[in-house]
Amino acid sequence: MKNAANALLNRVEFPVLLAGLVIAAGLWGFEELMEIARATTPHAFDTEILLAFRQAGRPDSPIGPLWLQGAMRDITSLGSGSVLVLIVTAVIVYLLLIRRTATALFIFVAVAGGQVLSSLLKAGIDRPRPELVSHLVNETTLSFPSGHAMLSAVTYLTLGALAARFLPGRTTKIYVLSLAVLTTLLVGISRIYLGVHWPSDVLAGWCAGFVWAMLCWLAARAWQRWRGQHPNGDDEAGD
Repeated sequence: MKNAANALLNRVEFPVLLAGLVIAAGLWGFEELMEIARATTPHAFDTEILLAFRQAGRPDSPIGPLWLQGAMRDITSLGSGSVLVLIVTAVIVYLLLIRRTATALFIFVAVAGGQVLSSLLKAGIDRPRPELVSHLVNETTLSFPSGHAMLSAVTYLTLGALAARFLPGRTTKIYVLSLAVLTTLLVGISRIYLGVHWPSDVLAGWCAGFVWAMLCWLAARAWQRWRGQHPNGDDEAGD
């Protein structure tokens, strides 16, 4: 049994194993957070963290200096639909210009699929925005999961993983992927600070976004392996 397990581990590459662990952890975390979102009353976990971003006894006054509010609005815009569409469109157009059609299609499917999944999850859970604190930006959609957190994870992780493929050296690859993760985390934190999401909304958005990004990465990896075994499987000259 031990020899069989060792043989299996030797056949499975570490990045694939790590992606599988991320997917499993993300699915488990999302399920747990979904139970919190469906509760009739706010969980203490949500209320305590949300109030921690407000001055004691003043739920309408966020902590920190005035410039921090502006900074959080700027950061949260990095996960807005308009900014993400602009970034993704620019990348896709560039890839089409250099005749990387398959890669451009992959990015479109990954990000568009993430958007559809986010909308379906919001409609399925149907959780309203928190009313415990004031909102520093206007939002009209449902709360769970955070679309900003989820789509930031999908978009920045997908683009980061794609960019890392073409960068020299392990240090630069780690830097780009770390930057993608950091941007995703900052966008999620900004949603809590601005009072438009419960913390569980943001955590669920991260879980769903990481799972979707890892699934897309695994699908792209399998496609590349298939193309390597079947050279006629794709006739794109630039890919």
